[in-house]
Amino acid sequence: MIACSELTIAFGQQILFKDVSIKFSNDNCYGLIGANGSGKSTFLRALAGEQEIRSGQIHVQKGKRIATLRQDHFAFDEFTVMQTALMGHKELYDMLNEKELLEVKDDITDLEGMRLADLYGELAELDGYEAESEAGKLLDELGVSADMHHSLMENLESGVKVRVLLVQALFGNPDILLLDEPTNNLDLESIAWLEEFLYNFQNTVIVVSHDRHFLNRVCTHIADIDYKTIRIYAGNYDFWYQATQLAVQRFKDEKRKREDKIKDLEDFIARFSANASKARQATSRKKLVEKLTIEDMPASSRKHPFVEFKASRNCGKSILKVTGLNKSIDGEILLKDLNFSVENGDKIIFVGANNNAKTALFDILTGKIQADSGSFEWGVTITASYMPRDNADFFLKEITVLDWLRQFATGENTEQYLRGFLGRMLFSGDDVMKKVNVLSGGERVRCLLSRSMLSGANVQILDEPTNHLDLEAISAVNEGMIRFPEIILFGSHDHELNNTVANRVIELTPNGMIDRRTSFDEYFNDPRVRDQRNVLYRNQQRMVI
Repeated sequence: MIACSELTIAFGQQILFKDVSIKFSNDNCYGLIGANGSGKSTFLRALAGEQEIRSGQIHVQKGKRIATLRQDHFAFDEFTVMQTALMGHKELYDMLNEKELLEVKDDITDLEGMRLADLYGELAELDGYEAESEAGKLLDELGVSADMHHSLMENLESGVKVRVLLVQALFGNPDILLLDEPTNNLDLESIAWLEEFLYNFQNTVIVVSHDRHFLNRVCTHIADIDYKTIRIYAGNYDFWYQATQLAVQRFKDEKRKREDKIKDLEDFIARFSANASKARQATSRKKLVEKLTIEDMPASSRKHPFVEFKASRNCGKSILKVTGLNKSIDGEILLKDLNFSVENGDKIIFVGANNNAKTALFDILTGKIQADSGSFEWGVTITASYMPRDNADFFLKEITVLDWLRQFATGENTEQYLRGFLGRMLFSGDDVMKKVNVLSGGERVRCLLSRSMLSGANVQILDEPTNHLDLEAISAVNEGMIRFPEIILFGSHDHELNNTVANRVIELTPNGMIDRRTSFDEYFNDPRVRDQRNVLYRNQQRMVI
């Protein structure tokens, strides 16, 4: 369906891919994974013909149509929702426009009449007369209601725009579908719908995503970018991860065996090379050592941070009590009559239709903003560390990463200790001398994680802790949160993290809250919760994480 032969892509002297030959077949969904900066989005753009390549070729089967998920949310502001959706099939969209222009003309020439007749036939072959109905159905299923279909894109909220652009990519049954982070900013219902759509999609899909649950649900294969090449593995993300971990372990075991044998041979050579009777044996063993020496493997683009939250002291019996908390911002109700207590061992995921609700709650609990009414009380043994979603204010100064972390250290934390600490978060060598005001989004998040780990707090408040991180870092955060024995209050869009960490779910709505001591998946599959949610939302908004 679509293939590359000896493909090389580079930016200046930096080579992302070299001599890659790979084929993506029909009726398969490929999850494209790799470290941040490895070239996932660049590769998708190359497949779509939107990225210059240094050498090699990209082959697309003749007559096959490629559709992509557009990332520019403002590119279609002058068009209606329906027009934007139909643009996903450019040939069809152009025909519909041409037909409409000819049909409204008062005086039509014979040539134009012949062209109009041709258009009627071509549109019939492309099911063009069902185009608006098909696009409308997709929009409705993704929560873009009929009353929005003829609204201008510029008047939509960003979350709705994302769903319209997704419909644009899916519309018209494309032969090859290229999706770059399609679950970003989607609500739970939309993600579930997309998973089902892709599961049943009959053509080729290549998708970039950091959502492990999504990759497991939709992918038949994993395309792994590493060592400046791409290798395809059959199976979903979990299968790929387990297989590669086994391969790495086998390599380590083999390497250790060879190194042990090399050491024994080198010891023999050292003992007997001066002994005439043993010289011949020493010489033969020396040749064997040369054959056994393992060549250095090419450096992997993957780096695995280590996340470990440690509390300086255990939580006591009294942790946190929230009573009658209310908060509105710019006339919008975010928190209404919140009442809950946190108990030992709680790891609470806060969800709701409005992401700003959980952020407002976290800001109130950490003293960043004030509630409109109500109160909260922390226990006397509690120390809380807060990792906010909006972190820009932390990185305004022109200081080094090392000096930035030093601000949150105690007198016992030496420079050597801080360097070692940052090394675990992938700031090694001269990286610690980078200025924090020029760090990438992922580097900032790793700095804030370092701060949280250094705090020794027994309550960790984490608002979207995996934003901007690659899969390796997300897994590290996930494992660190699972291991932490004390209290975690968090919000996250990572389904796998939520389901493996949370033992309690609190949903914040404009008309109250729902509180269940259960797992993330069990909560959203509980029909009783669904009924309660419908009453509280009163059809105001769809559910999101």
